[in-house]
Parts: sequence; structure tokens; C-alpha cells
Amino acid sequence: MDSTQEPPNSSTPGPFDGPQWPHQAPRATYLVVAVLMGLVVASASLLNGLVIVVSVRHKRLRSPLNYILLNLAVANLLVTLCGSSVSLSNNISGFFVFGERLCQLEGFMVSLTGIVGLWSLAILALERYLVVCRPLGDFRFQQQHAASGCAFTWGWSLLWTTPPLLGWSSYVPEGLRTSCGPNWYTGGSNNSSYILALFVTCFVMPLSLILFSYTNLLLTLRAGGFWGQQRSWLLLSDTTQQAEREVTRMVVAMVVAFLTCWLPYATFALVVATHKDIVIQPALASLPSYFSKTATVYNPIIYVFMNKQFQSCLLGMLCCGHHPRGMGKTSPAAPSPQVAAEGLRNKVTPSHPV
Repeated sequence: MDSTQEPPNSSTPGPFDGPQWPHQAPRATYLVVAVLMGLVVASASLLNGLVIVVSVRHKRLRSPLNYILLNLAVANLLVTLCGSSVSLSNNISGFFVFGERLCQLEGFMVSLTGIVGLWSLAILALERYLVVCRPLGDFRFQQQHAASGCAFTWGWSLLWTTPPLLGWSSYVPEGLRTSCGPNWYTGGSNNSSYILALFVTCFVMPLSLILFSYTNLLLTLRAGGFWGQQRSWLLLSDTTQQAEREVTRMVVAMVVAFLTCWLPYATFALVVATHKDIVIQPALASLPSYFSKTATVYNPIIYVFMNKQFQSCLLGMLCCGHHPRGMGKTSPAAPSPQVAAEGLRNKVTPSHPV
């Protein structure tokens, strides 16, 4: 039985037939969600669109280590166009207005691009670990490595989002019945086994990689591994210690944002899928899905807009090439502590080729 729905009766329209209020939730709830989704659509479209445009227009942002950021922005934009915008329209109407086939397509596309974005964060963390901690010695990250990382995110996501189209679980209306996703609440071994597999391969695995990579990165910084490489021209100073603190805060922000966006959805889906008798209110069942969609707003802010070089290129583009801070100054041959500190920040939120 659908644990997020009332028992069917003749007065309750199906999810594709008509407004679900007041059967699932009051009409005001749908309107509030529509407003929130409208804010997400506007913000995510603007932010991720800027990331893509600035990255394409500025060659110095096209380093191999930035490919995964562009991949993340593309995935976020697709989630917004295929998921958040559809949810906005449906919540205004109060039901899934596009029909069953487009429900399956929306569920597939949102799952596909959402998992691409999720794994992009994990690949980015691994890249940061390889560059800063240097476990492979003098390994240099090249274009083919970046392309392989991007290809992996799409291939892995396709591998785990195609099965519901072929009979292993399904994509159905969820929560308020205004968006579609994997069938994590109907129960049965077919659905439960898929949700468990998806939980492990598309949440536990990338989260483990993120925690491993950033934990080792912070340990390396605290042990002086990064600064030891610069010792011939740099002594530890207030500036470098401040940079370490900023990097620590940035890493914590990355992990907290990841958990905020994805932990509720993953945990909720797993609990409901493994406890078929649990009864969940539709409005509550919708919250995790909407939390995950807000990742399309957080990601570009944390991973891109906190980067000084990207900010420089963005301001230059918005000001028609006349940078208000005076771009184009010549850097000294021997980097100062301030320049070295900025280099560390860029190694964690990359812009420079490595």
C-alpha cells in the first residue's frame, strides 16, 4: 500500500486526473511549495547559467580540474529544468498535469542528473585529494583524467537510473503527487531491493569518498604537507594560518551542504522502503525531495562563487571587460604568503591548471 496516500475512494482523483487538494494536503500547502520551487528555479537557473557562460567564455577557467565543476553546473541546470520547473507547474495546478509517461520521464531525468551532480561532488573531492595530498607522487591531472571523471558520473548514473524503466522498481508520483521519483514507498521486494541498491551505490559510496578525501586533505594541511612543498619561499604566518582556517571552513561547508541536501532524502527513502507499514503524511513525504532540489542553488555558491578567480572572470564579463578591481596586474616571481594562501584556496575550489 502507498504509505503516503489515503485509501482510494470514488471522490479522490488520481494523481494525473485532477487537483489533489484537500485529499493530500490543503491548497495553501501546494501554493507555498510552488513559491519555493519558483525561487529555486530562478536562483538555480541564474547561478548555474552564469557558471556555464563564464566557463565557456574564459579560457583560463578551462583547466582539467574545472571540467567537473562545469559538469556539476550542467547537471544542476538539467535538474532545475526537468524537475524543479515541472514541480512548480504541477504545484500551481495541484496535480501532475503532464500525464503518466512524462511522470516516468521526469522521474528518470531528475534521478539521472541528480545522481550525476551528487557523484560530481565526490569526484571533485577525489581530485582535490590527489592534487593537495599527492598520494600518487608527481601525478599530474590532465584533460583525459577530467573527461574520464565526467564520463564516469554519467555512466554510473545511467546504470542505476535505467532499471526502473525496465521493471526493477518504477517511477511514480511521490509525496504531494506533483513530482515523480523512484517508488520508495509502495513496498515489496522489487522496490525495496532497488532502493537499497540505490542507497549504497549513489549515496553511501560518494559520501564515503567525500569524507575520505576531505579528511585526508585537512590532515595534510594540518601536518604541513602542502606548506612543506613551499618551504623554500614561504614561512608559516598569520596569513597562511588564516588560509588553513578558511579552507577548513570551506570543506566543512561542502560536507554540511551535501548532507543537508541528500541525507534527508536518502534516509527517508530507505526507512520507508524497509518499513512498508509506516504511514507518512504527503506533505512530510515531499520535504526530502525538495531539500535535494535545493542543492542546485547551494552547489554553485560553495564550489564556484567562493573561488576568487571565477569571481574575477565573472566581474570582468558583467562589467564588459573593465574589471573594477584592476585585473591584469603582474604577479611577482616569488609568491608572497598572500599569493600562496590564495593558491591553497584555489586548490580546494579549483581554477588554476595543475
